[in-house]
Amino acid sequence: MFPYKTTNTMKSIDRAKPILVTGANGYVASWLVKKLLDEGLTVHAAGRNIENEEKFNHLKEMAKGTGGSIVFFESDLLKPESYQKAMEGCELVYHTASPFTSNYKNAQKELIDPAVKGTENVLNSANATESVKRVVITSSCAAIYTDAIDSVNAPGGKLTEEIWNTTASLDYQPYSYSKTLAEKKAWEMVDEQQRWDLVAINMSLVLGPAYNIHHATSESINILKMLGGGEMKMGAPKIGAGIVDVRDVAEAHFKAGFTSDASGRYITSAHNTDFLEMGTVLLPKYGDQYPLPRKALPKWMVMILGPLTNKLFTRRFIRNNVNIPWNADNSKIKKELGIKFRPMKETMEDSFQNLIDEGVLKN
Repeated sequence: MFPYKTTNTMKSIDRAKPILVTGANGYVASWLVKKLLDEGLTVHAAGRNIENEEKFNHLKEMAKGTGGSIVFFESDLLKPESYQKAMEGCELVYHTASPFTSNYKNAQKELIDPAVKGTENVLNSANATESVKRVVITSSCAAIYTDAIDSVNAPGGKLTEEIWNTTASLDYQPYSYSKTLAEKKAWEMVDEQQRWDLVAINMSLVLGPAYNIHHATSESINILKMLGGGEMKMGAPKIGAGIVDVRDVAEAHFKAGFTSDASGRYITSAHNTDFLEMGTVLLPKYGDQYPLPRKALPKWMVMILGPLTNKLFTRRFIRNNVNIPWNADNSKIKKELGIKFRPMKETMEDSFQNLIDEGVLKN
């Protein structure tokens, strides 16, 4: 069962108080900031290099014409007390900042440390800030599973909020390992105090249009580029995965913050799918212009070619994910937070069109 408390201690959030969003210029966070501004709230936007207009100007622009306001704070995941000033006066904290990339050289330094130490630093600041009532952390389904085979092996053949990832490590799927360690650290820390409570958003692969695509580091964009850029024109491996629209993820964060009786973890995943279906759903609109996959790549061929083309496609990864269905139960978030997910076709087409409009994909 749950290795954490889900007792709710929060009273309603005062909308007159500022809301902190860490990593505010990120893929998910940008949409969350927009939602908060549209609701007329004051956002404390924390991030690195806030003077860099290319990274943060879209947040300044989105504040115009809304009833909300935005204030920027320089911060760093690896610096203790870095979020102290930004958190002053906040009752609600959204901790979204965390690396999501496969392009790393040192997993401990680039993935584990920022995720775990960053969470610890943010929550230490919450402990030191009397106004804080709730922290919502952006976790991941990666803290629940490593490979699609884990969902097959789960009780009832599907992932639920009660399951924790036990198969990732520093040497295998270190991103999943980082998300697991970071979320566990958060639940350990909330149990050590009584003033603020914790809600975790465990999202699957996030797709949908990006506000600042040229500075987004999300692995989701790389997958879309692989689908539409020709790397999979001979066929796509049927890698089991879950996907969810970034706009729905932002809504889930918002409701997790402002729904008083929200508690525990929430699997935030709209569709159980695979890479081939993600590509073929785009064919009716884009198939004549872009080299999208039309058939499945045989597993034996992926075994031969995969390790040569992508460092993530180890034989162990291929064994545990290709032609393996992925299945997660999203009933909790639908029931408790009232989330209604967008159709897969809408998410995929909006994602793909965003890459085209921004010049990332060219036919």
